[in-house]
Amino acid sequence: MEVFLTGGTGFIGQLLTQALVQRGWEVIALVRKPDSNEAKSIQAMGATLIQGDITDLESMREGMSGTDAVIHNAAWYEFGVSKSARDKMQAINVQGTENTLRLAVELGIQKIVYTSTILAFGDTGDVVADERFQRRVPPQSSYEKTKTEAHEFAKKLQQDGAPVVIACPAGVIGPGDHTGLGYMARMYVRGLLPPVLFAANGLRAHVHVDDVVEGIVGCVEHGQSGETYILSNGIMQHRDMFDLWKQTPGGFKTTLFWMPKPMAMLFNRVCEPIERVLGLPIVFGQEFALAAFSSFQFSAAKAERELGIRFRSVEQAWIDTLEAERTISRYRKS
Repeated sequence: MEVFLTGGTGFIGQLLTQALVQRGWEVIALVRKPDSNEAKSIQAMGATLIQGDITDLESMREGMSGTDAVIHNAAWYEFGVSKSARDKMQAINVQGTENTLRLAVELGIQKIVYTSTILAFGDTGDVVADERFQRRVPPQSSYEKTKTEAHEFAKKLQQDGAPVVIACPAGVIGPGDHTGLGYMARMYVRGLLPPVLFAANGLRAHVHVDDVVEGIVGCVEHGQSGETYILSNGIMQHRDMFDLWKQTPGGFKTTLFWMPKPMAMLFNRVCEPIERVLGLPIVFGQEFALAAFSSFQFSAAKAERELGIRFRSVEQAWIDTLEAERTISRYRKS
């Protein structure tokens, strides 16, 4: 099996590259900067690097031609992007997806897997949704908006008969996660998690990055063209999630106060420009807060049934994540 892969240097992509190579598949990885540490890392795993960019369709043509499968995993995930960066996110997440999938169809690739997200379905309210769920509310962030547009393009290709399989991971967790929640997990294991939190009743489906990788590979091996598969370890309320964290070594064991939504929105609105001015990651921001107060409840029953995957429990996924973060923290201190 020869696979053309985008996004191979990212949080999911590096583990995905490793899994593909370990299966004995030849991986041709599109990278923007072959000299970057991340690119050199996947090259050392056995991937062949092709320099290019998903926003430049022709830069992918030679590397993609003649391959057995295409996995489009590249995207820009971030909450709280500045106004000036929104056009860039649109170009990467929407135009980049259109370029990659359109070229794969043009070249007659027989297996095309696109990594989408449960955010493409939107807030589910009190419903535990599956792949048939239809969006009820507008997107709440630039990331959600662009990934929804990209998801709809992939669905249109499916409807036109293209051999596209869509993987929809839940909120991805794991060591090295660069989302706001990932930073909070690292704060906790380093004893820094504040005793004041917000969105206690928010609900979110989570999935460990290792299970995402197995799900994407499963889509290549067993996914049916025209189908969508949600990848999830299960649903957890934020209050229960933090209570689980507190059973493991880390920061404050007592939450003194849960901010009501108006206060939490004000807090995040104030924090965001300060983080930006200081050059810090946007951990606390309006888009992050809106997502925290939302409900993203999804079932992975179809993926387990049709892809032959057995996802770990959401509790185990968090325990594994926190333990890995503690190991990394201890290593850096030594």
